[in-house]
Amino acid sequence: MTWKKIADKGAVAAGKGKAFKIDGKQVAIFNQDGYHAMDDLCVHQDGSIAPGKLEGNIVECPLHFWHYNIKTGELTDYLKDVKLETYPVEARDDGIYIDI
Repeated sequence: MTWKKIADKGAVAAGKGKAFKIDGKQVAIFNQDGYHAMDDLCVHQDGSIAPGKLEGNIVECPLHFWHYNIKTGELTDYLKDVKLETYPVEARDDGIYIDI
């Protein structure tokens, strides 16, 4: 894995998420008590979860209301053992970096 700049600082508002494409992947970056990165597509019907409603560490998919933990990628309802890939993310002086 390699650290790559994904966005400028301030690109993701506090308490929000935003989708980015990097190395052929669609990744959601959340700014909630620090930055968190995970695959952006809900396993239900491949909808983007980045614009979902955030409550604490849980993001709600805006299509059908599935809930994921933004720190672990785990689905918190419906099915057991379903998880989106998470990635290390860092805020640096010149931007937001992801290890992908």
